[in-house]
Amino acid sequence: MSTIGFTQSTKLSREDYRRQKDLEAARKAGTAPAEQDEEGRDINPHIPQYIAKAPWYLDTGGPTLKHQRLRDEEAVSKPETWYMRGVRAGPASTRYRKGACENCGAMTHKTKDCVERPRKLGAKWTGKDIQADEIIQDIELDYDAKRDRWNGYDPAEHAKIYEEYEKIEEARRKLKASELEKQSTTELAKKTGERVSGEFSSDDEEEDEDKYAESSDMPGQKVNTKTRTTIRNLRIREDTAKYLRNLDPNSAYYDPKTRSMRDNPNKPDTSAEDAVYAGDNFVRYSGDARQMANLQLFAWQAYEKGTDIHLQANPTQGELLHREYLTKKEKLKDSSKDSILATYGGEEHLDVPPKELLLAQTEHYVEYSRTGRVIKGQEKAKAKSKYEEDVYINNHTSIWGSFWADGKWGYKCCRAFIKNSYCTGLAGIEAASSSNLLTSTPVQAQTEKKSLVEMHTENLRKGITKAKTDDDVNIHIKRKHIGEGDVQLDSKKLKKAIENEAKRHARLLQEEPDDRKRPYNSAFMSKDSKVDTEVTEEELEAYRLKKLSHEDPMANYVDEEDV
Repeated sequence: MSTIGFTQSTKLSREDYRRQKDLEAARKAGTAPAEQDEEGRDINPHIPQYIAKAPWYLDTGGPTLKHQRLRDEEAVSKPETWYMRGVRAGPASTRYRKGACENCGAMTHKTKDCVERPRKLGAKWTGKDIQADEIIQDIELDYDAKRDRWNGYDPAEHAKIYEEYEKIEEARRKLKASELEKQSTTELAKKTGERVSGEFSSDDEEEDEDKYAESSDMPGQKVNTKTRTTIRNLRIREDTAKYLRNLDPNSAYYDPKTRSMRDNPNKPDTSAEDAVYAGDNFVRYSGDARQMANLQLFAWQAYEKGTDIHLQANPTQGELLHREYLTKKEKLKDSSKDSILATYGGEEHLDVPPKELLLAQTEHYVEYSRTGRVIKGQEKAKAKSKYEEDVYINNHTSIWGSFWADGKWGYKCCRAFIKNSYCTGLAGIEAASSSNLLTSTPVQAQTEKKSLVEMHTENLRKGITKAKTDDDVNIHIKRKHIGEGDVQLDSKKLKKAIENEAKRHARLLQEEPDDRKRPYNSAFMSKDSKVDTEVTEEELEAYRLKKLSHEDPMANYVDEEDV
């Protein structure tokens, strides 16, 4: 709804509102002339209300679109003058004036607004050191000028910042040049072997490689070596978080501060090559990562020593210089090695076989499957003992403890039970067997031929037969045979047992059961006991027939015709 032509505070009647809507429809249809603003320009009737309606602080009371147009630069008021801060108006008065500040004696402010240091005795009482009056300016500012944070700022003040930074940069360049000159002097003294004044000799000075790591920027992050603060790169939100790859708390450790998981969280299940994520160390130490790290470290160290090299700006130069550095390093290493061998000797100690041949041991990683097959790596050799192996004494062909008989250990080659005895071979075996046949009885010989399983089965069978014929029957043996197997029930005893069970149920319904009155182990009592007898098959069957099953849906059913 458009309200052009009516002020915001106008309250329309129903008739006026209807006429306004008809007028707007006619203007949109083109049958009525368009509305005009204060400058006589037509206003498009299709402009929505939220654009045509002026805000409350720019409302003129009539139709206008001036608040939607850019204001002219000439109309914007800019103050030509600004406050004169700290400027005094003329010379100070020589005596105190009535109504002036009691502290400093100026007429432009009161005592409570004075910014001078509070005096022990103010100018009102002493009449000395009276300050001059400040210049009070009344500058009229519009809405934008009051809220302009740079209003009254002198751009010439910014030049002082440039001058300060130029001085700092110049001092830094001089300091770096002096350090390079000092370092070159030290390297020259190392080569010549002379001692530089104020410096230690090359023998006393050791290079600290950590200083390059302290002052260098680590790849993948911003490091301020002065404040030791690190801003690491954030992970992509669509990527799976590392701690969600394996929710087992005993899996690989996850550092939430650095968002790093160095080990493979699924290493027991999958290999590093087949895993989706194998840990940060796998990426860090695989492929050309180590070579790239060494190349970057070389570029940092070379730059610190004065060589103009940058790995990202000119990678080819860095690669060539690194190769040249490695070649010279190997040559220097070989020359120093040859000079040491020529001076002290001992070249024969360098030609020794590898440790794998000496001790049959290696530290190579080998991964096996559940069946014992080698999945990854080469199977390591078996470690031998430090003691002599496959060495037999006294003509034996087996070790002590390779034979066992009659609770004694012996040699398998001769079946001798005396340790460190001389081996008699097959003759000793035949003599031992013949002596056993002479001293053993037919029953013992028959027993020796049986296996342990046969002997156990026979003893178990004998024990069950004896338990059946013995009067002192074992209660626990008979207990587990009650109600098992093919049971033959006597009809008369079963009928009597059912009647006794019915009487027992009726007695339990009349009396409250009390387990304290029940005799100990009443279900299985000996025959001599007068309190109770053992449970028979008929009594057990009667108990089963009369037992009330709560799961039976017809347990509580009562036929009304029988009642």
